[in-house]
Amino acid sequence: MQPSAPPHLESTETIFSSSITKLVVFICWLAILADGYDLGIYGAVLPKLLEDKSWALSPAHAGTIASYALFGMFIGAILVGTITDLIGRKWTLICCLALFSITMGLAAIAPSPELFGLSRFIGGIGLGGVIPTASALTVEYSPKKRQSFIYALMFTGYPLGIVLGAILSMFMLEDFGWRIMFGIGMIPLLLIPFIIRYLPESIQFLLSRNRQEEVNKILNRFQIEFHVKDEIPETPSNIQKKNGFLTLFSKDYIKATLLFLLTYIMGMFLIYGLNTWLPQMMRQAGYPLGSSLSFLLILNITAAIGALFAGAIADRIGAKIVISISYLMAAICIGLLTIKPSVTIIYLLIGLAGIGSVGIIMTMQYDLAWNFYLFSFAGLIAAISVFCIPTK
Repeated sequence: MQPSAPPHLESTETIFSSSITKLVVFICWLAILADGYDLGIYGAVLPKLLEDKSWALSPAHAGTIASYALFGMFIGAILVGTITDLIGRKWTLICCLALFSITMGLAAIAPSPELFGLSRFIGGIGLGGVIPTASALTVEYSPKKRQSFIYALMFTGYPLGIVLGAILSMFMLEDFGWRIMFGIGMIPLLLIPFIIRYLPESIQFLLSRNRQEEVNKILNRFQIEFHVKDEIPETPSNIQKKNGFLTLFSKDYIKATLLFLLTYIMGMFLIYGLNTWLPQMMRQAGYPLGSSLSFLLILNITAAIGALFAGAIADRIGAKIVISISYLMAAICIGLLTIKPSVTIIYLLIGLAGIGSVGIIMTMQYDLAWNFYLFSFAGLIAAISVFCIPTK
């Protein structure tokens, strides 16, 4: 569960200096970049992995292994709230980053598909904790008027991490094999000393633990101001502190909960499904490995760029309209791929699909109650669904 904040915390309006917002967003962006590389590299190397005669994986077996990371993410997203309660958001982010980076190294040297899958599962636990924790820190340290854009800016790290994996694969996969691509995933371990030194802890967490001295240090160091408000708005986060998790399924919130859940599930299907299988699907359609990886590249570059525009628009007109249009655009463009258009049109459709599929989650301003619980539910249902897809 989320750490409970003292009553006076919700009655304050926080004014941040640009320095603290930039610092937190940059660190969270790096964490999300590593997260995106970790989760996306499997799709980039999948064609080569299927060609590895020593393992002799079938597409069905490869799909099962792909779902292991999602199962791990489900567990991680559930555990992250409890861990955050105990050690705070800063150290939760650090632990999750360390966990999935170490397991990337283990996956690189795995002698069998079973141990490889186990490494992906354990790494998924760390992956499942990074996104909600980085999201919560980014939102907490962002001015309210710019939250959608700043959140979208931070989340560009996710598709750019996949882009990084695709670029490296284009230049290294043929010559060095798939194992080196997972070994590169250990590099984020070098970021941990930097994060320990510079990332501030969540003020909400510190106040909930009555660690006022540490709060004052952060306030003074980064010139943060608190202004007391007369009224406390009733939000799912505030309600949650009274009655906990079951409140999300109460009469007042059940509709919103189900709609949020459905949105998350569809978003995860689009994101994870496309990034896992697009290179292999295009390879089966007759494109060489380099071209197949370039499709993955376009998908995520356009997602990152489109998310910034979507975030800026969402700050002006609200996230719901932006998300709905993004979903619709992704659905139409992916559907048009079935008519086998020219290569130029394929690039265009994949680019627009990237904006629609990845951009939807980037434009959401996560309320922290939704953030932990619904992300975990989405991970579970998406993982089970991927696992159960029939194969020939």
